[in-house]
Amino acid sequence: MQKKLFYLLIVILVSGLGILGILRFSGQDGEATDYSNPDNWLALPPQAVMEVDIFYLYPTVYHKQASTDPDICEVNNDMMRFGAQMAYKLQATAFETVGNIYAPYYRQGDAAACLSLTEEDRYNLLSGAPEEDAMAAFDYYIKHFNNGRPFILAGHSQGSEILLYLLSDYMGKHPDVYKQMIAAYAIGYSVTEDYLAKNPHLRFAENATDTGVIISYNTQAAEIEGKNLIVSEGALVINPISWTRDDVPASASENLGSYLPGADGYIPINPDTELKKIMGLADARVDSEKGVLVCSSVDAEAWFSGNPVLGKGVYHSYDYSFYYYNLRQNAADRARAFLDNNG
Repeated sequence: MQKKLFYLLIVILVSGLGILGILRFSGQDGEATDYSNPDNWLALPPQAVMEVDIFYLYPTVYHKQASTDPDICEVNNDMMRFGAQMAYKLQATAFETVGNIYAPYYRQGDAAACLSLTEEDRYNLLSGAPEEDAMAAFDYYIKHFNNGRPFILAGHSQGSEILLYLLSDYMGKHPDVYKQMIAAYAIGYSVTEDYLAKNPHLRFAENATDTGVIISYNTQAAEIEGKNLIVSEGALVINPISWTRDDVPASASENLGSYLPGADGYIPINPDTELKKIMGLADARVDSEKGVLVCSSVDAEAWFSGNPVLGKGVYHSYDYSFYYYNLRQNAADRARAFLDNNG
């Protein structure tokens, strides 16, 4: 049987299951992290050598080890920093051939807390310290590192949710900065019609090369066990192989490549793990009614982590991995289109 890819998020969610009861909204709200300190950056290029920048926010990698731990970790939390490095390797590196990558460490909400809350309560939790840090980091990046270059926003899961706050709040207040945005890859979190209606300055992607747009999808099997807790009603989806929004399937043979340890591999929780380009693994089809991206070419049983929070058939952990080289090519295509149109 094919071994399962134990993405770090899955491991953390499993270990956090014991604290799914009543949660304390505790954390470190208040003064934002100091991003003039290089130690508070996961990735900080010594100099910008490309025409385009990438600003990346990693997914949920922190979980409480005791019920008395805060729902939001400190920015120097060792678990969070180690997990961020692993997520960076699995995800942010997709963009390393496209632009200079800037990635802040940020105070983050506990894994189990985030998934067990209603959308409103999750917003109340994450719009404190996590959003404060993301806003402060992005503002510092724009003022001190960007120098007017066009940029791509990229995130996953909690990182994508916070990117949506940044798109709504920061870009709404700074239209001059928004004009520099090539695209926002807010993957692994739902972008809904309701969100766009409340933020008319934002648009969802329609094809492979439109710019100033949001790209989003949540991957799952055609049929799953239980409910996909990642997906919200009215979620919009674009196919990361064909870059269309219709329901026409894109075959695994059209996929430019997945990024995994091997078709029968296993990822130890170690940022030094060697990953490989795997061809012909994942297909993709938009299901607009469910608001998800359906992958039917992998075995849901073989790729199940055993985590009941993300049930069998939910491929949240593989949103980037399955379509890694498609994301890389698309980021390059959108960057080229932006540069050509704004040169």
